[in-house]
Amino acid sequence: MDSRQLRHFVAVAETLNYHRAAEQLHMSQPPLSASIRRLEEQLGVQLFERTRRGTALTAAGAAALEDARRALFHTEQFGRVAAATARGEAGSLRIGFVGSATYALMPQVMPVFRARYPEVQLALTESTTRRLIDDVQQGDVDAALLRFPVVRALALQILPIERDRFVAALPITHRLARRRRVALAELQDEPFVLFGAEAVPGLHAMALLACQQAGFVPRVQQEAVQVQTVVSLVESGLGVALVPSVAARHATRHIVFRPLQGPGADVEIGLALAWRAEREKPAARRFRETLQDLVGAAPA
Repeated sequence: MDSRQLRHFVAVAETLNYHRAAEQLHMSQPPLSASIRRLEEQLGVQLFERTRRGTALTAAGAAALEDARRALFHTEQFGRVAAATARGEAGSLRIGFVGSATYALMPQVMPVFRARYPEVQLALTESTTRRLIDDVQQGDVDAALLRFPVVRALALQILPIERDRFVAALPITHRLARRRRVALAELQDEPFVLFGAEAVPGLHAMALLACQQAGFVPRVQQEAVQVQTVVSLVESGLGVALVPSVAARHATRHIVFRPLQGPGADVEIGLALAWRAEREKPAARRFRETLQDLVGAAPA
């Protein structure tokens, strides 16, 4: 028995007319009749009987009809899912992301991707840049939105997505809080809340670079991993910090974010998509293409 025979059986069962069933199937009647006879021989039961009124289902045929419909549906569904997955329009996709990607990038990209590919099942995992790099390399996630630049050699593709710069995060009571812009050198005597070197090596290194360009090495009071944690520690009075400018979208009445000017102000940071080229799933390629469509990103 094959799906072709099941399709023939369902067509005849639904029309109860061999001629009309053959027309629906775009075939002539004799091969259809022969196909039904072979199916009955294989099963060892009669599926149809001739009556004065024409063709009718036997009790065995009527009992088997719904299962035949379900079998055809699942056979066709199998083909649709396989083809859609190969095109990247179905299947599963595991995306890792750093917390700050939720400020602007993910709210911009995710609704568009879900609208374009509603049959792709998304699994999202938040982590640090360092862990996400390991996750991508080990195949635990298919791609990751992480902090850029990456400060270690990788066997990964890196696509810069969101370019940004540091701003100074200051308590509202700070002496420079009323300034429209702050020279980084003016903060050289302040205690700093810095991103941790182990968990967030890119932001840690770039913050140090900015300070060094301004002529000083920051005095680190506290380290943290997440942007929101750094901001909260500044708000708590533990020091000042350099954070991505997107963090300013979540300002409170206890903290201000000021653009930098002068040496160190032009250090560039941002978010990037990382993936392994040899393992890129079709759905991951669709996600990357969606990102590029929305933000006009190009390979670094």
